[in-house]
Amino acid sequence: MCLIVFSWQPEAATPLVLLANRDEFFERPAEPLHWWRDRPDVLAGRDLRGGGTWMGVNRAGRFSALTNFRDGRAPMAPKDSPSRGLLVSAMLDATSFDDDLVRIERHAHEYTGFNLLAGDLPAGKLFWLGNRAHHVGGTAPATFAMPLAQAIAPGVHGLSNAVLDTPWPKLVSRREAFAHALTHHADDASLLRIMRDASEAPDSALPETGVSRAWERSLSAAFIASPAYGTRCTTLLRYHRDGTVDMTEVTVTPGQSPADLSGRRDFTFTAQATLAR
Repeated sequence: MCLIVFSWQPEAATPLVLLANRDEFFERPAEPLHWWRDRPDVLAGRDLRGGGTWMGVNRAGRFSALTNFRDGRAPMAPKDSPSRGLLVSAMLDATSFDDDLVRIERHAHEYTGFNLLAGDLPAGKLFWLGNRAHHVGGTAPATFAMPLAQAIAPGVHGLSNAVLDTPWPKLVSRREAFAHALTHHADDASLLRIMRDASEAPDSALPETGVSRAWERSLSAAFIASPAYGTRCTTLLRYHRDGTVDMTEVTVTPGQSPADLSGRRDFTFTAQATLAR
């Protein structure tokens, strides 16, 4: 994923409401949201090149999602670097959430830059883990940080290709639109359209992440629509306190209008928290 906005209110009737856009090269093969055949407790899309996923949930109410950390000044990753999507699928194992999170902390330095959201939703747990220091707007390349998962505070948050709640224009605008929509009890289609904003930020508001100004401008849109790289899907997730999970994904093909919400897939199930105990 490259842009996520979410409301985390652990004491509410619906503790988690989340919207996300996955941005990726269109040539990278992937399967849309589905129950995995080899791991039937996992509901997620699947990266057919790396084997992992960008976002998913399992029948125990375990949730995880990932964004890349953008730093055009960093050295190229070795060809044998593990796929960051495997971090998400690892967190969807129905074993010990706390142990799995600690294991990822220990191995985070082996991966190129990432941000990971991970939650045991029935237990009221949601964490953010990033493996890069914060250098937004700076001239030095981002460096390895000592990774330590941080509990998410209640509220409305956003995550793009920098650390949690970094105020990039698209994150701020979509987070505000999302908060407004939740206040007015917007329906699912209205929520999904929040992430279909293709407007680009003015040059004066662009971050400096080490990529070209033209590329920075293109990436500043919530919905990216360049010919080879762009938004591949928009996902809406709701987790309700009674254990009900609602998950909707709208896939995107090259050249598809941001207003087009066809290709929608809807799933509802009840989390069985005992699977993770």
